[in-house]
Amino acid sequence: MARAPRLTESAGAVFAVLAEAGSATRPQLATMAGLSKPTVSSAVAELEGVRLAAHSGTSSGGTGRSAAVYRLGPAAGAVLAVDLGPALTRVRGCALDGTLLAEATGSRAGAADVVREALDALPGDAPLRAIVVAVGDVTAPGERGAGVRPATAKAGPVFDAVAVALPPGVPVHLENNVNCAALAELHEGAARGRHTFGYLRIGVGIGLGIVVGGRVLRGANGAAGELARLPYPWADGREPRHEALEDHMGARSLLRRAAEVWRHGDGPCPRTTDRLLALAARGSAPARAVLDRHAVDVGRLAAAVIAVLDPGLVVLGGSTGADPRLLPGVRAEVERLSWPTEVVSSTVGDLGTVVGAARLAVARGVQTVTEAARAKD
Repeated sequence: MARAPRLTESAGAVFAVLAEAGSATRPQLATMAGLSKPTVSSAVAELEGVRLAAHSGTSSGGTGRSAAVYRLGPAAGAVLAVDLGPALTRVRGCALDGTLLAEATGSRAGAADVVREALDALPGDAPLRAIVVAVGDVTAPGERGAGVRPATAKAGPVFDAVAVALPPGVPVHLENNVNCAALAELHEGAARGRHTFGYLRIGVGIGLGIVVGGRVLRGANGAAGELARLPYPWADGREPRHEALEDHMGARSLLRRAAEVWRHGDGPCPRTTDRLLALAARGSAPARAVLDRHAVDVGRLAAAVIAVLDPGLVVLGGSTGADPRLLPGVRAEVERLSWPTEVVSSTVGDLGTVVGAARLAVARGVQTVTEAARAKD
């Protein structure tokens, strides 16, 4: 990784706002950074000198005068986002202004090859500033360089397989995949304009992304929202088991329940949740009955989330949770058990995790460059 050049504080501030804006004139940069025009002119010249900013054209104002427009320069670099999903690996490479530069998708087993494919597609002269890897369970998130590793077997082996494909010397940050998807909903999905909400993912497993005041709540151990750890069941004569709630609500259990109610005359029993959802869409009575029961369970879990967080909004995501056929049943159960709370389906879909991871990677990459601003103006 190319080390970011040492910057003045004003140049670091201007770089950060230029990365967020994508392109801007010097007067616009002065307004956004809260700096004087002469200070911004000096900062822009400094950034141009080290190729962190570049002239990209002119803008005409209402008075007929034109102003130079600037964008990030080739030395600003790129970031990588990796979603290690339960079946697929999705990778995105982005510039520090969020522009998509490369993407690749492949099997979980071939995760390292998917990462290499995306890295090969990045511009050769763009230094890699940061990498964010989204995994299923992070109870001690942090940087690989700092020695913080996934604390569970869910994350460890898969991350180790991918790590061999990552370039050395680049900070690697681990993040919970549900938190990443929640960020995507916040900025690009069903929660746009809402600064506090819960993102409830129901799929192979279950999880909760908690956003408060526009920021993801991670908790003291990085484990906020790990619903799989909730004690379950609470019933006389039955001892709660480790991750029993996830066993009850995850995709495998959903398919088991389908197998229990399926009869010979109903046709082939679905072996995947996608097939179960498709059959329900076609009007299959047993498929709809299984999903109706699932909607009640999801609604009860959502009511528990509401009782603790009072988020005002719950976004349903995940391979089964986002299916619109669940929404009416979930809403009905929430209305029965809790106070009025808006419940909606995810709008970012399967790409939510990698989209959110890319946003985090961009923020980390910009931070890597602006942390070089140590000298006083």
